[in-house]
Amino acid sequence: MINRIIIKNYKSIQNLDLRLNDTMNILVGNNEQGKSTILEAINLALTGLLHRRSIHNELNPFIFNKEIVNRYICDVKRGSREKPPHILIEIYIQENEQTSHLKGTINSVRENACGVKLEIEFNEEYSEEYEHYIESTSDIYNVPIEYYKVSWHSFASNAITSRNVPVKCILIDTTEGKTWNGPDRYISNVIGSTLDSKQRAALNFHFRDIKEQFSSIEAISELNTALSQRTGEISEKNLAISLDISQKNGWESNLIAYLDSIPFDLIGKGEQNSIKLKLSLEASENDAHVVLIEEPENHLSFTNLNKLVDQISSKCEGKQIVLTTHSNYVLNKLGLDKVILINNGNHMTLTDLNEDTYEYFKKLPGYDTLRLLLSEKAILVEGPSDELIVQKAYLQKYNKLPIHDGIDVITVRGLSFKRFLEIADKLKKQVAVVTDNDGNVEQNIKNKYSEYLSHPTIKICHSTDETLKTLEPQLVAVNEIQRMNNILGKEFSTKDDLIKYMTASGNKNECALRIFDTEEVIVIPEYINEAIE
Repeated sequence: MINRIIIKNYKSIQNLDLRLNDTMNILVGNNEQGKSTILEAINLALTGLLHRRSIHNELNPFIFNKEIVNRYICDVKRGSREKPPHILIEIYIQENEQTSHLKGTINSVRENACGVKLEIEFNEEYSEEYEHYIESTSDIYNVPIEYYKVSWHSFASNAITSRNVPVKCILIDTTEGKTWNGPDRYISNVIGSTLDSKQRAALNFHFRDIKEQFSSIEAISELNTALSQRTGEISEKNLAISLDISQKNGWESNLIAYLDSIPFDLIGKGEQNSIKLKLSLEASENDAHVVLIEEPENHLSFTNLNKLVDQISSKCEGKQIVLTTHSNYVLNKLGLDKVILINNGNHMTLTDLNEDTYEYFKKLPGYDTLRLLLSEKAILVEGPSDELIVQKAYLQKYNKLPIHDGIDVITVRGLSFKRFLEIADKLKKQVAVVTDNDGNVEQNIKNKYSEYLSHPTIKICHSTDETLKTLEPQLVAVNEIQRMNNILGKEFSTKDDLIKYMTASGNKNECALRIFDTEEVIVIPEYINEAIE
């Protein structure tokens, strides 16, 4: 099993030091936060493969972290002779008889541990060529990968290959159009375990015979006659078409899976993805120690997702799983204590929180922690009426709803703002809190949120007028009574009567909905404007 992963300068990740548990690890975060990159990096360091091809054949400038590359280019243009950036991926592995030969201190933290590291670094043999390159090139747009090499070693400094890495890993991404890890691999394994050498030879012979008969079909013969008459236009040699009968394209590579007589590629996407994942798990059941799964929920209904998650749990028993997801249900089903939250290079688990905060989120229906994490920014409010007014304020100011800018307005029931703020603080998530002062700013704001009042990414937005304790009096105070009567369809003569109506049980949400739906421009209290800026 993998204990720890260190990644430097690979794709979206500048610097990551992540510890894994032995069983389930669920990576959760917004898009472009590096979840898929982590899976890809683990697979690369354990197999030497990127996109199912050797990393030696897949080297390109775009696998380097963009910010690091931009910094390097600026340095070169200023006359710096720093070596180009490098990529490092280290996998720290549990020690046992099979992994002991990987043990050593040749790693970035100088820890005596079992592990492997893959580096993509400047090749010193090209020092002279590189100096000439940066002196003679007026504009440098990327790293010169032609002068790079791939180094793959154990922590004992021994060169390794995929054959002598004892930890076997499989990466399952059902969104790929064609994946060897799915039906192809399953069919190949079945064939390999079912047919003996004589049966395989017989099938090869019959398959080649079928291909040769293809050329004798009347329509094909007529087409080849027409092509032969054009000899000299295309080539001096006779041109014809037939099926490939070379050994490399044998009958195995021409087999495809059918479901109820329908070719696999033509069935529904949800069914395809589910089957790809299940067959990949089936094929890897005996040989993979680490299973990497990319968003298993894609294209699946709730019922089918339930079945698939059960399959993952049963097929991967005894294996280490690293899985990415955007699904509340997957979190719920596989375990909140297995979640790793990722945001802008920062990461944490819910077990890193205070114990009472962790227990709160563990019991929270719907796991709104996921909403907080998947938003680019968040505004926390006390109830549905506050949420509607914040949405209205944003719509009125920007002519669109907050969600269109990646801002999620989340109702936090029970006034448990500080539970969410603890997560926001650890992940450096931008969050605004819209809260009532309840008539006592000192007690309900300054004392309660003291550690967040000067926070770089958290804003506590409230009114300083203690005579206006909640949202409704705030709205009435900044708007003319006639405007409020028009919006609510009432004819109150005093603001006190209007406030009494708006705060009455059963009226708060109805009034907020009418304000949200109105086409009239409404004045927004300043502390709400502060939250949406």
